[in-house]
Amino acid sequence: MVTLSKWRFSKWSEKLFGTPRLEPLVSFSFLFPIIYLVLFLIVPVLVMLGNAFDYNGHLSLYWFKSLTMRYYFNPLHPSGYLFKKTAEGVYYFYGWDFGVILNSIIVSLSVMGLTTLLGTIFAFVMARYDFPGKNIVRILLFVPLLVTPFVNIVIIQKMFSPGGLIDWIFYNKLHILPHPIWLDGLIGVIVAQTMTYYPMVYLNAYASFINIDPSLEEQAENLGSRGFHLFRTVTFPLALPGIAAGAVLVGIFSLEDLAAPIVFQGAPIARKLMSFQIYSAFTSPIGLIGTPQLSALALVMLGVSLVLFFSIRAYVGRKQYSMLSKGGRWNPRVSKPKWWQAIIIYLLVIPTILLTIFPQIGVVLLAFSKRWYSTWPQGFTLENIKAVVTQPGVTRVIMNSLTYSTAAIVIILILSLTSAYAVNRFRKAKLAPVLDSLSTIPIAVSGIVIAMSYFVFFSKVPPFKNIPSLNPLNLLKFNPAFLLILAYSIRRLPFAARSISAGMQQVHVSLEEAAINLGAKRWKAVTGILMPMIVLNVLGGAMLSFVYCMSETSVGITLGHMNPTYMPITAKMKELISSSVGSAHLAAGLGVFLMAIQIAAIVLANLITKQRTSFIGVT
Repeated sequence: MVTLSKWRFSKWSEKLFGTPRLEPLVSFSFLFPIIYLVLFLIVPVLVMLGNAFDYNGHLSLYWFKSLTMRYYFNPLHPSGYLFKKTAEGVYYFYGWDFGVILNSIIVSLSVMGLTTLLGTIFAFVMARYDFPGKNIVRILLFVPLLVTPFVNIVIIQKMFSPGGLIDWIFYNKLHILPHPIWLDGLIGVIVAQTMTYYPMVYLNAYASFINIDPSLEEQAENLGSRGFHLFRTVTFPLALPGIAAGAVLVGIFSLEDLAAPIVFQGAPIARKLMSFQIYSAFTSPIGLIGTPQLSALALVMLGVSLVLFFSIRAYVGRKQYSMLSKGGRWNPRVSKPKWWQAIIIYLLVIPTILLTIFPQIGVVLLAFSKRWYSTWPQGFTLENIKAVVTQPGVTRVIMNSLTYSTAAIVIILILSLTSAYAVNRFRKAKLAPVLDSLSTIPIAVSGIVIAMSYFVFFSKVPPFKNIPSLNPLNLLKFNPAFLLILAYSIRRLPFAARSISAGMQQVHVSLEEAAINLGAKRWKAVTGILMPMIVLNVLGGAMLSFVYCMSETSVGITLGHMNPTYMPITAKMKELISSSVGSAHLAAGLGVFLMAIQIAAIVLANLITKQRTSFIGVT
């Protein structure tokens, strides 16, 4: 009987964890991330789901049916206009109003399309052409990656307002535009999000173009394919998985974005987006936040994100994108541009890039200026930068963000290391695909949805609702720190997890197996062999996640603002942007601080990478 029980236990262990013996490290690597993600992601969303279907204590679709009202869903009789000419001769671009839900979907799809176009063009030019100034352009393309929540949108709004940079260049100086233009409403939101998010597509597309086996294109050319036909039939299909991955991220980020709707909220149509509708409940009387109708709206947003996520994955998965090569590394196809290609690059591509990096440049100009009423800022000052390190209210939010982000990174690293180890080393385990899906799915869950689900979960589910510091309904004692750390760790987990997983895939499992066969415990094999070989991936993933935690917007300005003592940087920046005249300059000072952290993280990662590479080369 004992032998039979051991045999059954061994079979059970092998099915679940991929090992015949129940090893503590392996079981912890599976169970800890699964339990954590289920408890703090799946369960809160399910609680919000239950709240959305609750109508007077009964299961009902009542709240979802209420979202079919014309305010939320108006496909047949849209109001508004694309543009109109004002009395001053300015062309005012606004947008059509199809209701909150359709507006959000239209904005998301529009931003996906525009960012895919820009990102793919920029990536193809940088990957395939060698031209004077290319290294400078390469650096410029990284500037939009510097995240400055709210302030960069303010700069974009200034750029496309009457008398702004666009009018100054194209109307006053070059006389290309027949009339001044003014972008506002949904059009302003689309343009602002496009300028903010296109680097996501660019980075993915560039990596895809670089990794294409040049022999495939050469064979197509030998068969007569040239120019755009070659790009359409060979190059683009091979790069599609990377481009689609970037596009789907942009679509999800566009859905959850709050910065653009908040900055453009002077136009009523900009408020008619799902993200802004949910956010506005957090700034309204407290009783409105947990209403079932808002839960239903949050679930609609989640549903749209999941549809985007899985539809792109399904579309890409329908075809085969694998390449066969002789092995080793190949040199990407890089050539000198023809004369007409050089004209396009220097007169169209590079000027467009310069326009897209102006928001980050504008943040710096705004931080060091006294006022900005016209095209350019006036007056130089250091007061805004000094205030960042001297004003108690500002330094407090900086310390709050540093604390929350550091705590979240510790959790993220534990989750990433355990989940990546379990999935990569025990692929045959029944729990491996479950864990892999759980560690990836946070990409498709908007921050505003997590904020909403946490509000419902921690205010309604015992024992959390009985703890005053965790219950958002108890504003006097509520401390959002714990909820923010949880949200950060969930939201930014995929970035570190994918980085660490990529590192583990490059280390053959036979190295650990050899150590175990020679008598080493699994823990010793992992810490002594595997960890030193993936330390760069761990560092890179941690730094990337830390930067994104510091600039997390949607969760920070919803849950974080509920108790000003504990608000993070992004909540303070939003407060400054929305307050009195001149406060935007201080918000820009905080933006410069965030940019400095991001630049320092990139430089530090490069320095450590070089040192580590040198060390490996010597040994």
